[in-house]
Amino acid sequence: MLEAVKSGSFDRMFYRYNSMYLLRRHFHSIGISGELQPSAAAGRGILYLMNHSSWWDGLLAYHAAGKLPGGRHYFMMEEEQLRKYAFFRKLGAYSINSGSTGDLRASLRYTAGLLQAGESVWMYPEGEILPLEHRPLSLKAGAALVLRLSPQTAVVPVTLYHGLFRHTKPEATLLAGVPQLLPWAEMDRSVIARTLETVLSEQLEAHRSRIIHHKGYMPDEFRPLLRRGRSTNEWLDLLRPGRGRR
Repeated sequence: MLEAVKSGSFDRMFYRYNSMYLLRRHFHSIGISGELQPSAAAGRGILYLMNHSSWWDGLLAYHAAGKLPGGRHYFMMEEEQLRKYAFFRKLGAYSINSGSTGDLRASLRYTAGLLQAGESVWMYPEGEILPLEHRPLSLKAGAALVLRLSPQTAVVPVTLYHGLFRHTKPEATLLAGVPQLLPWAEMDRSVIARTLETVLSEQLEAHRSRIIHHKGYMPDEFRPLLRRGRSTNEWLDLLRPGRGRR
């Protein structure tokens, strides 16, 4: 497997590039609700479990993690993609290769080691990118295995809901749910997997319902994670004859 080789200087440079160029260029707005660092998880490693529905998920998670004080964040990434974009290792990405039993076990042990050391790790337990409206969510066994190896870990479910609503650029919202502090060591792997699947599925449905209820407008409880840039339709609105006249 490919381990993370964090570089503070590269991380700082890329974070600015991601925030000020990549995300601003491609998104109208990004918001977050809930707490990514809940007080209940203090002193523990945190495993963030997030649904996986777009190429942007990792960069959105990376942007959100960079807003948090202290601590270091790591991101599990498919080995083929990490070999293609090897610089992500400097940002905290490490590989998982589900096609090799040995590599898979190594990645899960590596993840458990990070969590035991009090670090924060982001995983996409579906194991692949699937359409946002794909149901039901089906989680692989990896997260359950990690929690059995690092039972002190706090799990924070994070759901991402995005779409083209009222602007020419998409809007994205992240929802951090209730931290899960269960006796992982006493639970069977299948029970852990079903529990996590239920938590993430119910949270995603509630998240989706909030957006639909607000007819595509970002609900007030979502705090801005990115300074909003104007989309094409907003620039066109500025050019309308008589705009601004009274």
